[in-house]
Amino acid sequence: MPEVESKPVPTDVSQMTKLQKLAALLIIVGPEAAAQVMKNLGETELEAVATEMTRIPSISYEMQMALLKDFSAVAHEASSSILGGVDYAQAALEKSVGSYRASGILSRVSAGRSPVAAMQTLADMEPRQVYNLIKLEQPQTIALIMSYLGPQKSAELLIHLPQESRQPIIERLATLAPTPIEVVEKVVEVLNQKAGMQQSRGLSRTGGIKIAANLLNALDKTMSKELLVSIDEKNADLGAGIRAKMFLFEDLIVIDKMGLQKLLREIDTRDLAVALKTASEKLKAALFACISKRAAETVNEEISFMGSVKAKEVEAAQMRIIEVVRRLESEGEIEIDATKANEA
Repeated sequence: MPEVESKPVPTDVSQMTKLQKLAALLIIVGPEAAAQVMKNLGETELEAVATEMTRIPSISYEMQMALLKDFSAVAHEASSSILGGVDYAQAALEKSVGSYRASGILSRVSAGRSPVAAMQTLADMEPRQVYNLIKLEQPQTIALIMSYLGPQKSAELLIHLPQESRQPIIERLATLAPTPIEVVEKVVEVLNQKAGMQQSRGLSRTGGIKIAANLLNALDKTMSKELLVSIDEKNADLGAGIRAKMFLFEDLIVIDKMGLQKLLREIDTRDLAVALKTASEKLKAALFACISKRAAETVNEEISFMGSVKAKEVEAAQMRIIEVVRRLESEGEIEIDATKANEA
């Protein structure tokens, strides 16, 4: 499907809005400084700034000088051109709010348009309400809608849907291409009529492997595995691509020692013991190296005393720990190297 044409940011600084100037300034100062500013912005402001960043492919030397005159308090030694665009927005967002929240924010950002308002009403609904609206829709349409809802709500929605429809929806979500604005507006119009809402404005949408991986991460592990196996059978390359983007319990090993220490301070000892019941010795050693010898002995004792534990209980404990990881990453307390996680 063709991409929606985006409206570029004016090259004349005098014609730029305050938001466009801020986005350009954050590109000029670099990801580290930009991250410090973006940490103080709310979700809506982050989306708006990220949208403007994606509209700025580069900033000329002359444009830099004009912007810096407007922001005289900023000291920066400009040189030639500085690249902006989606990649820059991704880097700055990841440094300010973590890759998990960054992925969610960028998934709601379309090059050329502001965040959709019409879909916000759906995002605010309970999963059961959304299900009642979309249960008769085609998998492609449901995938498009899920791309707006975030992994947790999409996972809850998927559970309500018939088992036979789940795998096609995940597959279409992972391969969802940029959607023409006219198509999105039509979908929003139909859903608004069903829900008795007034249409606001539309937006093109891109799904992708990362969004599908986030959704599978948020699902019950058994269901997640079943869906991946089903996808593998139909499209092995797509299944492998989704799997590579998922964060698993064993991926904790890629977090540095300081990050693991922060994580362990927020985890219940019982949860840790249950979660480690099936963990590799390598991961156990990495986690035990971050706590006192006595604390490690206590966890080991609890593991040995608990006897056999149902696989579902182990998976549930691991998922609770992964949720803490996601929260700490979104708060900027820990960092996850996605490349190392994929290799772990």
